[in-house]
Amino acid sequence: MIRTGDPRRLGVASEARLRFGTELQKLGGGPRRRLLMVDDEPAFELSFYCGTCPLLFRRLETAREKLSLEGVRERLTGPLEDPEDGGVIDAFGALLPEGEYLPLLLSVEPRLIIPGKEGDYFSDEQVTTWGIDQFWGLPEYPHTPYYRTFETAVDAGAHLYEFVVPMVPPTWNERERVEEYIALMERGTVPTAVAVSTLDVCRPSLGLGDDPSAHWGLTHFLLDGHHKLEAAATTGRPVRLLSLLTLGESLAGADDRARLPALRAQPRAARATGT
Repeated sequence: MIRTGDPRRLGVASEARLRFGTELQKLGGGPRRRLLMVDDEPAFELSFYCGTCPLLFRRLETAREKLSLEGVRERLTGPLEDPEDGGVIDAFGALLPEGEYLPLLLSVEPRLIIPGKEGDYFSDEQVTTWGIDQFWGLPEYPHTPYYRTFETAVDAGAHLYEFVVPMVPPTWNERERVEEYIALMERGTVPTAVAVSTLDVCRPSLGLGDDPSAHWGLTHFLLDGHHKLEAAATTGRPVRLLSLLTLGESLAGADDRARLPALRAQPRAARATGT
């Protein structure tokens, strides 16, 4: 954690490129899907509203667009020092739906995760709590590589997990730009990425898995920084992340959201399950 700002009213009432929405499941009705939309196309399916279902960010077939802004690229080449930097926040705020957002300026050391491979949250910690999907007989599958950056204990019965999710896979990144950032980082530069973020608190029903703990999922969806995150993961170096945490679209109460800055300032710690 570097710094946190004050909640701010951001976004536009119409013409926002990014927004949150819902969509009825096509096969047999079912619960309404919670979605992150980009240019009016469903980009990611998110955790269900019920609060007892597993944490989820699942990339959909129509997720094809990044949301980087050329006008602030130079300012983000190095470390942003102030989460209240109005120029950067206002620029990216124009992409977002109107609402309340909490700016968080974080230091992250990303680790690239391939679903089903070592370190995959969905195959490991989530299965320990919820078990495998009862219909498919498999763990949840996010359909995208992603980055793990931080985790810590909330209390004895809850744990915070943090993720950075690229809008498009790292394989779509331009190799030359990744190499440029690798060179900058090796000279000591710490660049800044920008994300819109959600905090989803998911509490399982009893009897599902071996560790019935609540999972606090802090998920950052990258607006700017796809090449920076890949370079940081490649070199094992930190990057700064300006997170614009949506307060109205997160599945967390006001008291939970208020605890987040202090939790994010704690030392990193893995969940001890005793199994």
